[in-house]
Amino acid sequence: MAKKIEPISNGNGITSNGYNKIESWNEENIKELSAIYYRVLKLIGEDPDREGLQRTPVRVAKAMNFLTMGYNQNPCEIINSAKFKEEYRQMVLVKDIDIYSMCEHHMLPFFGKAHVAYIPDGYITGLSKIARVVEAFSRRLQVQERLTTQIRNCIQDCLKPLGVAVVIEAQHMCMQIRGVQKQNSVTTTSAFTGIFLSNLNTREEFIHLISSKLH
Repeated sequence: MAKKIEPISNGNGITSNGYNKIESWNEENIKELSAIYYRVLKLIGEDPDREGLQRTPVRVAKAMNFLTMGYNQNPCEIINSAKFKEEYRQMVLVKDIDIYSMCEHHMLPFFGKAHVAYIPDGYITGLSKIARVVEAFSRRLQVQERLTTQIRNCIQDCLKPLGVAVVIEAQHMCMQIRGVQKQNSVTTTSAFTGIFLSNLNTREEFIHLISSKLH
């Protein structure tokens, strides 16, 4: 795995506050993908050797690696990296988590918000880990329905809470810029376990909270 440090502001890769931007990728993987995208540009009628496109195959290859980096992440390990014993047994809700994924049917983006809640049963996890689990599953070729259940199952299996609730609202570019071309359509999916299934009041509290503007 090769690593490259790109300049941020002063030409040596380090800003005044000591921040480094580091990109890493598999050189052989990027080389193969770049050759494929070079061919794609030719097949659609472009000239991949003209000035504006000379670096495009490499840029797209690196972009695809970034957009699908979830394949190299273990969501359960993310949760377990910040798992703490705690007697709190009320709802923990992280809402309005930005999601960016790609439809596996057309490889076009879909994006929106995820709302994730769980009720602990002896253990909690760091709040950022919930967002990282969402990220790990969304940075793959997906369908929204599966993404919703994968997030739910991961939290349920790894944290063993009393229940998990997940709702995702997303817009799909495969519906907006091709095919039916319905630009204002929004798709909502949900998945529940445990007390969110068995207790109507708990489920209604969750729906109320994600619908409210408390901040």
